Amino acid sequence: MSGARAGRLVLITSWLAAACTSRSPVPDATPSAPASSATVPEHAAWLLDGGVEDRFVRVAKHLRGFDVAMAETGYRHGELYWAGRDENWGYASYQVEKIETAVANGTERRPKRAASARMLEGALERVKEAIARRDAGAFDAAFTKLTATCNACHVSERVPFIHVVAPRVRLSPVVAAHAHDGGGP
Repeated sequence: MSGARAGRLVLITSWLAAACTSRSPVPDATPSAPASSATVPEHAAWLLDGGVEDRFVRVAKHLRGFDVAMAETGYRHGELYWAGRDENWGYASYQVEKIETAVANGTERRPKRAASARMLEGALERVKEAIARRDAGAFDAAFTKLTATCNACHVSERVPFIHVVAPRVRLSPVVAAHAHDGGGP
């Protein structure tokens, strides 16, 4: 884990611990800053009701299971597709990284999904290789294989009715700088 990521994790954990153990103000998000004098907004009171165990159960409920990871993965699958079509290789690489993170977070919450989720590893590696080579043809083939692998995973998890395809309509506002025509909206 990188130092910056570990630092953010410590800050988030500290904030959650502070939020879960008292109704006192939440510390600032900087390691050396003193506790903030700001109070927790009333709309955040749902997190502070009850004891520590109740609070952690409530947070876990909101993080949910693998379905949340798959919702993010589905979004990023579409973004990955358009990044490849635009040959926006930096954005494509970013999306693969985020897909891996979403799946890893999902399997941490639901370990019984880990074996099926490992099916994605080889397909994602092929996508990464195509991105590294900046090869649009290889990307298309690797993306098609990734999509088929996603569907095979859904079948193995007994949710074959979740069948994904490459997006048919572009919803993403993100385009590669070279793909932008320079005109107005």
